[in-house]
Parts: sequence; structure tokens; C-alpha cells
Amino acid sequence: MHKSKWILGLILFVFLGSLYSIFFDHGEFIKPFDRDNPKKRIKLGLDLQGGIYLLLEVDQDKLPKGMPIADAVDRAVEIIRNRIDQLGVSEPFIQKEGDKWIVVQLPGIKDPEEAKKLIGQTALLEFKLLDEGGDLEKALEGKLPAGDQLLYDKDNKPYLVKNEQLLTGEVLSNAQMKIGGGLGNEPYVSIDFTPEGGKKFAQLTGANINKRLAIILDNRVYSAPVIKSKISGGHGIIEGSFELKEAQKLAIVLRSGSLPAPINIISENVVGPTLGADSIRKGLYSGMIGLLAVILIMGFYYKYSGIIADIGLLCNILYLMGGMTLIGATLTMPGIAGIILTIGMSVDSNVLILERIREELRSGKTVRASVEHGYKRAFWTVWDSHVTTLITALILFIFGTGPIKGFAVTLSMGCAISLFTAVVVTKVIFDWRLSRGSAEYLSI
Repeated sequence: MHKSKWILGLILFVFLGSLYSIFFDHGEFIKPFDRDNPKKRIKLGLDLQGGIYLLLEVDQDKLPKGMPIADAVDRAVEIIRNRIDQLGVSEPFIQKEGDKWIVVQLPGIKDPEEAKKLIGQTALLEFKLLDEGGDLEKALEGKLPAGDQLLYDKDNKPYLVKNEQLLTGEVLSNAQMKIGGGLGNEPYVSIDFTPEGGKKFAQLTGANINKRLAIILDNRVYSAPVIKSKISGGHGIIEGSFELKEAQKLAIVLRSGSLPAPINIISENVVGPTLGADSIRKGLYSGMIGLLAVILIMGFYYKYSGIIADIGLLCNILYLMGGMTLIGATLTMPGIAGIILTIGMSVDSNVLILERIREELRSGKTVRASVEHGYKRAFWTVWDSHVTTLITALILFIFGTGPIKGFAVTLSMGCAISLFTAVVVTKVIFDWRLSRGSAEYLSI
């Protein structure tokens, strides 16, 4: 009896905990599927929330000499992940695919062009001197002096820049967007150098006083100030009549570092929020219709015992949703398919148990003995079916990508929870019912 009370307490604890996890956030009631609620507990994937899918490729022809493509892709993945994290995208998916591709999924993105620009920006920061003695007019005519290059700023203003790279963004330790200072109310980017970089920048500015230093990002001149004195202390600024968002994005790409080579967008797919909402609605409808059909059939065929099985099934779904919110899992369309499959597995387990109980009753055993033996005889069959499915789900999770992982998460959690509800929750209900009423007849 003491053991039964302990198990009943565990079931109630998990039941109430699942309700709280799904519908409450720090005591505040929330709508779990509300896409516009920033406190929503059930996170939605790209196919349900809308967003952008990108397949990227590292340009092998422009890799630094001696850098293996595998190392370049790994570095690009980390840099892109850092940029996306600082952009504040909820539940991004960024993963290496094959030898040279990268898959990026950004749920909830409202401006795909802005995201693509941030991801694909090489962010190669260079410091070069202007060739103030060169003939800019001849350079514009195509008569470019040896050792020079013609670059432009965002307003298409031309600059004649020396090819020699004096310093790069590799010596930066931080970059922040700021407003004001000696620049009025315009935003600018404050940069901090590493100790070694600070020394090099001080030497660079000290050796080129009264010359113009071009600050270049991805072959675009952001500013070309006159060096008035030696700049020590390891700090500098980049100005260029920025808009606020532009300065923020520049600071992000400088903080996360430059890509080892340009990134090409091989394919892209924008999923609209309307499609996502339609997918949620259809997924929920199909799940609810299937659930209702199963509940009615079980109740009709197995009578009172079928209702007990239905209670276990409802607990199964509640526990699964509660578990997903607890671990912060992302719900996708394949994930919804995994939930529906879990319903089928739960029903299958209950059918096995109830049929075993029927066999025991037909052999002449008492109701209580039939229930006990029915559960014991069905246990290993139920156990084997769930464990083999769980192993398959774990393999899918380890080796799968994107939607396959979403399916594997719900399926693996569903397996564990289905086993618990089938052999523990329904058994406790049977024991409670037999302890409170006549044990001479069982509606099954």
C-alpha cells in the first residue's frame, strides 16, 4: 500500500508539473502555441513559425593558401553561428552538410535580405594608405598605377588605395556600436585591438602622420581619416555616416571575425508565417481527430477498461508536451508526426495488456489475479517494442539533420513516456478501482 501511494504521488507530480510547464511561465498564464508571445514555452521550428532556409557553399577558389576546405567550413560554421546568436534569432539551426556546404535555418526572420547580408559578409577588415599622389582621374579611366587599387565607399565615391595591407581585423579583440562622442549624434563603431594589435596600430599611425588611412571592409571604404598623431592605447573608431542598424551589424561581423573565404548562397527558401500557421492548424486537427477516434474505439471495444487506457493515453500526450517544454525542444511538422506515432504506440501497448487480461479471465482466474498476470505477461512484449523503437529514434537523432532530429526527439520522448503510462499509470488506476469496488467483475 505504501508503494502504491508513492507511485500515485509521482504520477500526480508529473501531471501537475506538465500542466505548469505548458501553460505557465513564472506563475503567469500563457498560450503555449502563440507565435507572437515572447514567453511561449513550446518553441516552433522553421516549418511552423516561418523564416528562411539557406544552403551555403564556401568558395574554394578563394581559400587562403594551404587551408583545407574542411577546416574552412568548420570555421565558417562557428563564425556564422556567432553572428546569428548576436542577431538574436530564436532556435537557429546551423550545421555542416557534406564537405563544403552549410545548412542554415532561421525561424521567425522577418527580413531575409538582412539576414543573408549578415551571414554572407566575409568581414575582411583591412587598413591601407591612400595613394594621395596618384592620379585618380586616370585610374577611373582604367589606367591604374602599379601597386594601387580603385575602391568605393557606400555612396560610390572612388578612392585610390595602395595594395599594401598594413593591418587586418585579426588584431581586433572587440567591436561595439556607439552613438555620439565627438561625432555628434551619429552612430559609429568603436574597435579595441589585442595587445599585439595595439602596438602595431600605434606603430602604423606613428609612422604615417598627416597621411590618410583607409578603413576597408570587404573591399568597401568605410572611412579614410587623416592620421593627426600616433594613436596608442589599443582603441580606434570606424565612422562613415552609418544608420543605426548598419552600425550594429558592422559591430557584429567584426566581433565574430572574418570568414576564411566568401560564402555563396546555393539555394534559399523563405517560409511565410501564413504557411506556418496553416501547418500548425492542420497538424493539430489531424492529431485531435486521430486521438478522438482512438478514444471512442477503445471505449467502445474495451468498455470501462478502455476508458482507463484512454486516461493513460491522455496522460501520455500531456507528459510529452510537458517534457518538450521542459527541455526547450523545438516543435516541427515531423515532430507532430512523431507525436501522432506515439499515440499509436500507446494504444498498441494498452491493447496488448488488455488482451492479456482477457485471456487470464477466460482461463478462470479472478479479476485481481487476471489484472496482475495480464500486466506481468505483457510487460516484456511492451518493453521490447518500446526499446527497439527508442534505439531507432536515438540513431535518427545522432545521424539525422534538421526535421529528422525533430521527429527523433518527439519519438524518443514518446517511447519512454508511453512505456511509463502503459505499465505504471494504467496499472495504478486498475489497482485503485479494484480496491474501491467489487473485484468479482471487470468491464473489458
